[in-house]
Amino acid sequence: MGQYYKPVLLDSKKYKGKNLSITGWVHPHACKTEDKHHDGGTYTSGCGLKLMEHSWLKNGFVGTVERLLVGYPKRLVWAGDYADPEEGTEENVYGLAGEKFAHLQMPETMNGEELKKHPYLVNHSKMEYVDKRETPTDSYGWRIHPLPLLTCEGNGRGGGDFRGDETNPLIGKWARDLISVERLKPSKEYTKITFDLVEN
Repeated sequence: MGQYYKPVLLDSKKYKGKNLSITGWVHPHACKTEDKHHDGGTYTSGCGLKLMEHSWLKNGFVGTVERLLVGYPKRLVWAGDYADPEEGTEENVYGLAGEKFAHLQMPETMNGEELKKHPYLVNHSKMEYVDKRETPTDSYGWRIHPLPLLTCEGNGRGGGDFRGDETNPLIGKWARDLISVERLKPSKEYTKITFDLVEN
């Protein structure tokens, strides 16, 4: 079966288990795109719910999540509905967010020019950063957006998950950490990491 994902924002303190504090979440279907039918008509749809349906550079849904993080670090997890339950509960983050916490209003997506001006994903918990401009291109000309894969939980358990090197330590490395999207390169105290994932 396919695994669904949604980005969930957590309290600034790193609580886990039954003490987890969710501040809000966003849903891929809340980001609407307009496309054309083969007959020239148009239709509107949301972005795909599965991880690799939306985890690409220039994807409108990921761009809206980026806007939430511009200049303001937030604790983020890209929660899968097959991920482990929180300690002391019967629900994982995906389920807890849907039941009890607010679905955030989606901000306007960052356009191409804005995205170019904010190339750095910065992890303030681990003092690391990624330059999105350096992500590799696959054989079809697509480039994976680092944010969903770095912050995901549950990958490898359902259809639509990342199917490259599934044990790569980059996957989920930043889950639940304080993340921001920045225009300027972080100070020298931050370590640059290389995001080099492509799907097989």
